[in-house]
Amino acid sequence: MGCWYSRIEKEETVTRCKGRKRYMKQLVNARQALSASHAMYLRSLRGTGSALLQFSTNETSLHKQHYNYRPTTPPPPPPRPVPFSPCSDTWTSSTMASPLPPPPPPPPPSSSNWDFWDPFVPAASPLSATEEEYWEEDVEAEALMSDAAMNRSECVTAPPSSSVVSGSTELAIVPRNRKDLGEIAKEVDDYFLKAADAGAELSAILEVSSRGFSTDTKGVNKAYNYGCTLNPTSWTWGVTPRMNTHRVRVGEVDAGAGAAINDSHHCTVERLYAWEKKLFMEVKNCETYKKEHEKKVGQLRRMEARRADYLKTAKTRKEVEKLESQMLVSSQAIETISAEIIKVRETVLYPQLLDLVKGMMCMWRSMYESHQVQTHIVQQLKYINIMPSSEPTSEIHRQATLQLELQVQQWLQSFSSLVKAQQDYVQSLTGWLRLSLFQFSTSPLSRTTQESGIYSLCEEWQQAVERIPDKVASEGIKSFLAVVHAIVVQQSDEHKQKKKAESSFKEYEKKAAELRSLESKYGPFSMRESFGKDPVGEKRVKVEMLRTKAEEEKTKHEKSVSVTRAMTLNNLQMGFPHVFQAMVGFSSVCMQAFESVYNDAKHISQEREVKRILP
Repeated sequence: MGCWYSRIEKEETVTRCKGRKRYMKQLVNARQALSASHAMYLRSLRGTGSALLQFSTNETSLHKQHYNYRPTTPPPPPPRPVPFSPCSDTWTSSTMASPLPPPPPPPPPSSSNWDFWDPFVPAASPLSATEEEYWEEDVEAEALMSDAAMNRSECVTAPPSSSVVSGSTELAIVPRNRKDLGEIAKEVDDYFLKAADAGAELSAILEVSSRGFSTDTKGVNKAYNYGCTLNPTSWTWGVTPRMNTHRVRVGEVDAGAGAAINDSHHCTVERLYAWEKKLFMEVKNCETYKKEHEKKVGQLRRMEARRADYLKTAKTRKEVEKLESQMLVSSQAIETISAEIIKVRETVLYPQLLDLVKGMMCMWRSMYESHQVQTHIVQQLKYINIMPSSEPTSEIHRQATLQLELQVQQWLQSFSSLVKAQQDYVQSLTGWLRLSLFQFSTSPLSRTTQESGIYSLCEEWQQAVERIPDKVASEGIKSFLAVVHAIVVQQSDEHKQKKKAESSFKEYEKKAAELRSLESKYGPFSMRESFGKDPVGEKRVKVEMLRTKAEEEKTKHEKSVSVTRAMTLNNLQMGFPHVFQAMVGFSSVCMQAFESVYNDAKHISQEREVKRILP
């Protein structure tokens, strides 16, 4: 019996259906992993921004900032790019620049950080080279902030204003002072939040807020939170060939699987997996019936040739007829299931995949804009002037630094998980579609499947995912993690040195107290005892040595504090731009890749529609 079923499993049709079922099972798991990793990545962006803000606030409190900068004659703001066209069917990243007129010169110095400029006040002295560079980057960052909010897809939010228009006179608002570390971190955090918010539409498609689903002991899916109930065991097949002998319940309505146009993506892949399991079972049964039929037909021919007993011959003939009937029913079942799979694939899955690609395109477009603004914001770190600080790192600040390190680690981990989950998802999907090219009938519906746009969509999608340079972005996050870890190590060394200094001081205080006790007993200068010992003098020497050691440890601690403060700013100045530049590059490639996939898919769909309409 084992050899019999082993031969059945090796049949080409059975092997292909088994592969289709395996790929679809992988797709179900990959969709869940993609949903979870997507949610985790968005949480890591928010967490990193929040931890960075808390860390920077604590660090800023340890410094005394001084600003001597006040712009006088600002250069014109950078060209403002034309916003994208998110509402059209075809998306593009191309931009056109149109220069804006320069704002008028500033008024005399004011005590506030922000001022309206009077266009009739004459200009003061020109900027120095460093101040002009700072002002250019500050204006460019403000312009990017505004452009990022003009370029939102589907839902447009009001951009942060950098100017106020009153009548025919435009008064520019510009920062009077350089920003401190805390202010820079606050802006960076704002755009971490914007980047995380950019994934909201994709979150809805992937249903990341769902609590998942449960399975019973047999692995049959139970009720879902999305209103779809799948139970393949309830699908029955009649004893006579019928085309509509199977039903699937969607919510409260019985309908064929292809009728559930409004299903969630989660329900769609689960339904396809259920159909693939049923298809595999029917194909295996059909092959079993064929093998048994061939065996019984040969047996019947031999019985008829040797004129065997009539009753035995009639019994064998009935068995052959029964197998033929079972083969016919099974073939009809295979035909029906195949048609339903094609219907779900073309009318439900394909539009959902287009929405998925579009959601990824929009998300990475917004993330590209946010990371681009962050890159310009952190460039202002090099203009921070910090007076020497001797404030030690507090325990609260140490904990904030450790939290920042943890959040950056989670950012790196979730980024890697997201990239892998997307690769697994599209590979499983493409593998299933490739095997689905093989059909079990020659009906018109089956013959047109090779012309379906879903194949070209997924093939191009997989190629695009494989070309995305995720290692560059991963290394960028790793480099920033190394920067934060170095700060953690230095703070730990400072803390250890503080403990050593405190311990030395306590030891010194203890011995000094003992010295005072001896001096009160013997006086400040005692006579040598008979054995030549001078207890007060010897104790005084030891106390003096301890005092010297305590002062040395204190000096080391103060030096360690200075090193920590200087190293923290230096590391941020070096590490911040690199990580955001890496993320800008990655998100830009992702945006362009998904734009290309989506535009090509829409173009193919339009061509097919034209062919369908034209005679």
